[in-house]
Amino acid sequence: MTPTKISQYLEKNRIRFRWLPHQTEAVSIADAAQQRGIRPHQMVKCILLRDMGNKHALACVPGDESVDPKKVREALGWRRMTCVCKNDIKQIINYQAGTITPLFIPEHIPVIFDSTLYEEPEVTISSGHTMAGILLSIKDLNKLVLPRIYDIVRKTELSD
Repeated sequence: MTPTKISQYLEKNRIRFRWLPHQTEAVSIADAAQQRGIRPHQMVKCILLRDMGNKHALACVPGDESVDPKKVREALGWRRMTCVCKNDIKQIINYQAGTITPLFIPEHIPVIFDSTLYEEPEVTISSGHTMAGILLSIKDLNKLVLPRIYDIVRKTELSD
């Protein structure tokens, strides 16, 4: 695999990781998980949110879960939050939609991990390239990101 900014950063920080290449660009979380040979719950899905005052936060949940913007808003004490438009993501955090990781996020943007991410000893993040993911320990990812940890998963009626 061609090194990316993410893989080079992990190597520089002596973080053990493994490349998980794709055969094709993934079209969904389920597709990416299948191509990586993992369960969707092991994937770190990152959603960029904006509040009404134009403040941003990166919310990270397991791949098979959804972010509850109300819970993120409550955790931060902010106003109503919505997802950032796909076309605006690159300008705000320098990632293309579909390749967002919690690494290299500007300091003024809080990164929030849902507590259920810690149920998995290893998780996958984007490599920064659409044709591969990276598997690493949640402990190492936590050490690099230093996220705020809250319950931000949207509960469905079946999961209550």
